[in-house]
Amino acid sequence: MSEDITIRLSRDEALVLFEFFSRFDDSDDFSLRHNAEYLAFTRLSAQLDKALIEPFRPEYAELLRAARERIAAGYEGIAPGVTNVDA
Repeated sequence: MSEDITIRLSRDEALVLFEFFSRFDDSDDFSLRHNAEYLAFTRLSAQLDKALIEPFRPEYAELLRAARERIAAGYEGIAPGVTNVDA
């Protein structure tokens, strides 16, 4: 059960996030190195807040668990940067 949502980013935000994700992909470095990275993430988070109703539903924990299982299906092992795998 999945439907698409649309997130809009400026080209600058996309470029800053691209660099962050590239850095993570190269070195598992999740640290923020510039205020712009934090601001781009907060803009992304705000858009998710507006688009999602699931966090306000009583069965949120179960919805999150099921979504994680669907996304991770077929991936073996622990992904880079994961320090705690929720059951």
